[in-house]
Amino acid sequence: MRRGPIVLSLLLCAVTPAFAQLSINFGSPGVSLGINLGGYPTLQRIPGYPVYYAPGLNSNYFFYDGLYWVYEADSWYESSWYNGPWRAVDPFDVPVYLLRVPVRYYRHAPAYFHGWRADQAPRWGEHWGRSWEQRRSGWDHWDRRSAPAPAPLPTYQRQYRGDRYPQATQQADLQNRNYRYQPHEEVARQHYDYQRGQARSAPQQRAPQQQHNQPQPQQQHNQPQPQQQHNQPQPQQHHNQPQPQQQRDQRRDQPQQRDQSRTPQTDKEMERKGGTGQDQRG
Repeated sequence: MRRGPIVLSLLLCAVTPAFAQLSINFGSPGVSLGINLGGYPTLQRIPGYPVYYAPGLNSNYFFYDGLYWVYEADSWYESSWYNGPWRAVDPFDVPVYLLRVPVRYYRHAPAYFHGWRADQAPRWGEHWGRSWEQRRSGWDHWDRRSAPAPAPLPTYQRQYRGDRYPQATQQADLQNRNYRYQPHEEVARQHYDYQRGQARSAPQQRAPQQQHNQPQPQQQHNQPQPQQQHNQPQPQQHHNQPQPQQQRDQRRDQPQQRDQSRTPQTDKEMERKGGTGQDQRG
């Protein structure tokens, strides 16, 4: 009769370590929940809780510890961007402050919420079973004065909407550069660690492509170099013009050239003219 409890306890021991590890596949492309927001949603803080909710959406949409959260089809999903992509979170890993949010803040509450008090948290233990309730015992008992401050909203994401909404590969880099919040929940820390790794590796992957697109130094050598400018006329080519010494020599030669141009006839005419002048003076 004692073997039954022993076997059951061994099975529970074998299952428990598996729940200790987060079952979020950050490398997956994410899932679509049918939530397609045209822009950044209006978020309001829930009084007394470090959690925001979206009163204008027909969805169980929250923001807590630097992540957006959606409860849809009996599962929790998280994302660091307001419009996804979304990744499923195991019920054992959902932060307690999300579990404590009162029923009235679920804008699209499932049918099994009906009949539960609007000012109290959903009866997760009743819904998810005894194993979950044993593992998450005490989740609904807390001192409101010890609640942490809410994480700041990543409002920089308001400028990214419609066609400007970034792809998953770009979200990590934008988040790393624009949002400096440090989460304290384990699931949020692991998400941020994964995203920081993506942001560090993304520039290394893009850098080679960007460098190849830029002109390389050897390509600039195709431009005319100073030595190619020597093809232009140099001062030494101007030596064909008369120089000052040559001009003086030419001036000395000019009278001789004029004397050589005289002929006997011109001399006689000059003498005759000279004599005629003397006769006239006499």
